Amino acid sequence: MQCPTCGHVATTVVDHELNGSGVRRQRSCPECGLRFTTYEQAATVGVQVRKRDGRREEFQRHKLLESLRISARKRDLAAGAIEAIVEDVERRLAVSGHDEVPSRVISEIVIGHLRMLDPIAYIRFASAYRQFVSIDDMLDELERLEYSPVPPAEQPRLFEELPFAPTPIESAPSAASR
Repeated sequence: MQCPTCGHVATTVVDHELNGSGVRRQRSCPECGLRFTTYEQAATVGVQVRKRDGRREEFQRHKLLESLRISARKRDLAAGAIEAIVEDVERRLAVSGHDEVPSRVISEIVIGHLRMLDPIAYIRFASAYRQFVSIDDMLDELERLEYSPVPPAEQPRLFEELPFAPTPIESAPSAASR
């Protein structure tokens, strides 16, 4: 790696760290002493996404990630769940062998993941993707989701049933009643 200050070509790696999307390397130049950081990220396949209106643009990981973060805002999702969805989309695009993919294919992959992961994030994403035009459209989608907030019968209880009803705590006699 070439030093950005003096141009020396033999910089050394002092430290490195793996992160979800690549490698961060701390480097040092033996010529001028500069310490700088580089980031390595695997290049994604240059797949073109065909939008609904016919436009084409290159797949942009950050756009999908931001869209998912908006849909999952203030939801209690497992750490890395959103990144895992984006990575699955990227992997599927890479192995598809296609140079161009309709945006609906990407959206359906995402919707499939969100449907299992979180019903609120799912409906938020679906409302933008499917472009609901009325409350009835959204209610129909909610009915198709068949989400039930009641836990399944086989789930063990958090607290055992008490064999008796709790009794109110008696208060201490007041000074007026003495």
